[in-house]
Amino acid sequence: MRMLTCLAVAAATLLWTGGLHAEPRLKALIVDGQNNHDWKATTPLLKRHLADSGLFAVEVATSPPAGEDLSGFQPDFASHDVVVSNFNGAPWSKATQAALTSFIQDGGGLVVVHAADNAFPEWKEYNQMIGLGGWGGRNERSGPYVRFKEGKLVRDNTPGGGGSHGAQHPFLVVVRDAKHPITAGLPSAWLHASDELYDRLRGPAENMTVLATAFADKSQGGSGEHEPMLMAIDFGQGRVFHTTLGHSPQAMKCVGFIVTLQRGAEWAATGKVTREELPDDFPTADHVSVRD
Repeated sequence: MRMLTCLAVAAATLLWTGGLHAEPRLKALIVDGQNNHDWKATTPLLKRHLADSGLFAVEVATSPPAGEDLSGFQPDFASHDVVVSNFNGAPWSKATQAALTSFIQDGGGLVVVHAADNAFPEWKEYNQMIGLGGWGGRNERSGPYVRFKEGKLVRDNTPGGGGSHGAQHPFLVVVRDAKHPITAGLPSAWLHASDELYDRLRGPAENMTVLATAFADKSQGGSGEHEPMLMAIDFGQGRVFHTTLGHSPQAMKCVGFIVTLQRGAEWAATGKVTREELPDDFPTADHVSVRD
């Protein structure tokens, strides 16, 4: 019975993605190698999810480990359509920073996954790209908190640190912009698998659209606020999709994470989303959906 269920999900996924594509039309580059999270377990999932969309040929650029010289770490951003950051570690060289900045400014795409928004607190352009970030000494000088209150986004300049989370638990992701290509057609709310719910993020928050939020319940150690979970940021001619979801492999197996990652990566790369139909196993407001 379980095999039949898996086959049914696979068939539905194949139908949803429009069948097999012999030649994916987009090139994605995942950057990893340092992270306080288990990048060796999560990068293969990111790669699989992007490839499974039928849209992306995926490569991985892995940096030297922590403590080693990063001056020679110079991924070829320009030969790709979108860069997916699963990196949270030592600063890149000025040349590599400039290369990513130019790539996005000139029309490239960037996807920032979970702890990648902890990285590079001193890199001005990176903080502009990601909109909001956490940890690394971020505080009120980094920019405001951004919360959803009484039907609108509110910028809060109250002094305080940037970045925290409570206990891992399933939580409801609520769509706040149903017209954006990434979130168009999604349920108004869906239950995400157990994950870290990032709160108290701070940053420039310029040219940023908050696509979805989640309530960081104080009973779980959260801020008591409706916090941004999915964001779209314009940077120069380029586009950035920022997802705070994805702490662990299990969280990345949530179908909500998979679909928004695929949509967000395509939008970052092209400005459009062509996979509009949702898979049958997309989570509901009261049901988590996780793929093996």
